[in-house]
Amino acid sequence: MMKHLNEEDRLWAEQAYERIREKMYAQCRRIGDKIPYIAEEGVYKEDKAETDIVWWTNGFWPGMLWQLYHADGEDCYRQAAEGVEKKLDRAFDLYTGLHHDVGFMWLHSAVADWRLTGSERSKARGLHAAHLLAGRYNPRGKFIRSWNRDRSGWVIVDSMMNIPLLYWARDVLKDPRFEYVAMDHADTIMKYTVRPDGSCNHIIVLDPATGELLETPGGQGYASGSSWSRGQSWAIYGFALSCRHTGKMEYLDTAKRVAHYFISQTDQTGHVALVDFRAPKEPVYWDSTAGVCAACGLLEIADQVPEAEADFYRDAAIRILKATDERFCCWDPQKDSIVQMGSGSYATSHDRHVPIVYGDYFFIEAVLRLLDKDFLIW
Repeated sequence: MMKHLNEEDRLWAEQAYERIREKMYAQCRRIGDKIPYIAEEGVYKEDKAETDIVWWTNGFWPGMLWQLYHADGEDCYRQAAEGVEKKLDRAFDLYTGLHHDVGFMWLHSAVADWRLTGSERSKARGLHAAHLLAGRYNPRGKFIRSWNRDRSGWVIVDSMMNIPLLYWARDVLKDPRFEYVAMDHADTIMKYTVRPDGSCNHIIVLDPATGELLETPGGQGYASGSSWSRGQSWAIYGFALSCRHTGKMEYLDTAKRVAHYFISQTDQTGHVALVDFRAPKEPVYWDSTAGVCAACGLLEIADQVPEAEADFYRDAAIRILKATDERFCCWDPQKDSIVQMGSGSYATSHDRHVPIVYGDYFFIEAVLRLLDKDFLIW
């Protein structure tokens, strides 16, 4: 992608990469194989390996480490990522706490490891996770259930980022069953989650016996019918990835429709995302993580469309990344986390306007992608 950047954007991306290198090397030496989540006053105080090994974000730290190992070759990244991967075996042992986010957890750890090192143990871990995800498939409703407990018909748009694990398993095992499950699920999400104007529901509740749509709760957004921005970004990137893995152009068209809506909204707020695009004007809540995830999705779209179209999506991604850098990034190598002002949901205050680990992951992936230094995790 670097050959498509103008001189100003190329210079910005190269400078951002150098700052990422300095910051990540310092963090790796400091954090090692602990599993960070939210930084408090510049410190990752909690280690999810000790407090919640089945937490859905536990793959993002090793994902960042593998991306930097691929780009730089620094052995400390590999060692720390391998340490996290081994700790995640305990999540398999617990089992009952796992749900559809096994893609987030093991694509970025075990599958990334296998892709870069050829580790057979890592391949087995990835396939274990893929079978767990496929086992959540409802053949009557043609969807993968998201959560546990009594929510057998609940599906969230985040799931579009987990099904690339199934496409990977299809390729590794030469078994089309995994693709059938993934595509059935994507088709259901496309039908019931993405609205005609490109906005999205966060949650759809389906009848587990028939697949009939029952309701659309507000979830992590403001309310039912609103537009939770990170849900939009999951849809942009997730559908673009499903098109890459299947060649089904309807997925790419859906990703583009959601992207157009997202761009139209962030263009009104200085290219950074509100938590919900259809919430009251006050109070103002930001979610930087939605923007950087969407930027990755926009770059994925740019790779799949003709060059005459590609600039539109690439330029929008760069505007988001530059605005995030200018307004929300901390580059002090003595402090943990890069991207500040992330928000987990509209209603919760404990994770509002804080640095969340996946914000860093998507920012790093996007910058490396601009410079052709990334590798396929999804």
